[in-house]
Amino acid sequence: MIFWKKIKEQFIPADVPAAKKYDFAKNYQAITRGTNHLMLFSCDQKIEHMNDDFYGPDIPVEDNNPEHLFEIASKGDIGAMAIQLGLLARYGNQYKNIDYIVKLNSKTNLVKEEIKDPFSKQLWTVKDVVKFQKHTNLKIRGIGFTLYLGSEFEAEMLHTAAKMVFEAHQHGLITILWMYPRGKSITNQLDGNLIAGAAGVANALGSDFAKINPPKSSDNKTSEKWLAIAAQTAGNTKLLCSGGATIDDEKFLQKLYNQIHVGNIAGNATGRNIHQKTLGHAIAFTQAIAAIVYENQNIEKAISLLKK
Repeated sequence: MIFWKKIKEQFIPADVPAAKKYDFAKNYQAITRGTNHLMLFSCDQKIEHMNDDFYGPDIPVEDNNPEHLFEIASKGDIGAMAIQLGLLARYGNQYKNIDYIVKLNSKTNLVKEEIKDPFSKQLWTVKDVVKFQKHTNLKIRGIGFTLYLGSEFEAEMLHTAAKMVFEAHQHGLITILWMYPRGKSITNQLDGNLIAGAAGVANALGSDFAKINPPKSSDNKTSEKWLAIAAQTAGNTKLLCSGGATIDDEKFLQKLYNQIHVGNIAGNATGRNIHQKTLGHAIAFTQAIAAIVYENQNIEKAISLLKK
């Protein structure tokens, strides 16, 4: 159930015009369910990871079909599905019940960072998304964009992201920035202070949410303690932790619980740990994740949803 009564209480960024404040609040409430938390099903990996994470000996054969992603999102318990506009054009009309975040840029993993610093150029514009939404009536709640801080191409990505956030807010759309420090100048991508700095950049760009990788423990601080520092640095930009490589279900849920309750983050953005499962298993796993993110349930309750 979406808590529409909280729309009037919703924080609205100053770059959202008066005529679009209700749309912004409605979109925000739809994906957060009246909380400031978000469970994002990240489905941009068909470009980002190509077939590496969709086909293999330990991956169900159904995961190789892109429609598997939409079936999970349609029948599972998610806040929103992050997807490129092209895939949404191919499958969106068959899955109108899903709340979508449109990813505006992507790159493959073919050019390695030791060869060239990463650069993810914008593929679609906010105007493309708004036009697409008008003629499809799909529930597009916001847009997403990846930045590689520290890359030699950082300046162009920062410029694009800043313009994109402002324009999206002009249309009442939510913004999510994927904030990844990467490139030859970065010696430790998972350094806690570096990730906290990236979170602060997302706030300075005006984004509503930022997706970050969980930092490694260092300097007598656990990963969760570093996350708490990053959450403070991000101000009123809410942080989502990436799900990372596939791990045991119960370990994933415990990690997520700690990230939220110790690290003060607002939720997660998970791909492989969900879609590398059979449909029934994936649906149950989304329900377990949502119980932690949206309902503040304990680990035992979340695990019990898996065992059903």
